[in-house]
Amino acid sequence: MEVYLSIIFRTIFLYVVMLIIFRVMGKREIGELSILDLVVFIMIGEMAVIAIEDTKDPLLHTVIPMVLLMCIQVTLAILSLKNKKFRDLIDGKPSIIINRGKIDEAEMKKLRYNFDDLMTQLREKDIRSITDVEFAILETSGKLSVLEKIEEPKKPKTPSKNGDITIPLIIDGTIEEESLKRINKTNLWLRQELKKKGYRDIKKISFCSYENGKFFIDMQD
Repeated sequence: MEVYLSIIFRTIFLYVVMLIIFRVMGKREIGELSILDLVVFIMIGEMAVIAIEDTKDPLLHTVIPMVLLMCIQVTLAILSLKNKKFRDLIDGKPSIIINRGKIDEAEMKKLRYNFDDLMTQLREKDIRSITDVEFAILETSGKLSVLEKIEEPKKPKTPSKNGDITIPLIIDGTIEEESLKRINKTNLWLRQELKKKGYRDIKKISFCSYENGKFFIDMQD
């Protein structure tokens, strides 16, 4: 019975300590956490779990490193507010994935960010066609900020058939056979259409999609 009471007390006590620490460290949404924030939160959480399970170890042995981590994190946050170079070193810089409608494959490879990630985040922004994007910036938090091309007023976006969304036919020089089946086209048809447009080497095409009867082709840098 004494062991169970100790576990209950430790759980409540450490919960309060963690709550105070996280409030001192500042209010930030989960999606806005930097890598450093995430590492500190995981370390503090692990310490709390170990302290709850090991009832023989004094709580002070856990609270001291937790408070120390909090002090380090707050100090780094203050330094990053005052020094941009330090902030860029700790949090990193936003990366431009699409620049004036052109996909930057080199930047994507550097970030280990693939076309599936790009298409997923564009769909989350309710952007069905990659041709509508002027700039796409991957923020340090991992979120994708998108600036659409300025054109004439468009018709309201409504759910429709596959023809109104980006269907990738070629990714990194490889033909997506499943995508061709979705639009009832063949590998031969795609190669012939690309040859008509002057694209003979599939391997040199970084990304190709087919939307509303039009091709969007982005060559490898």
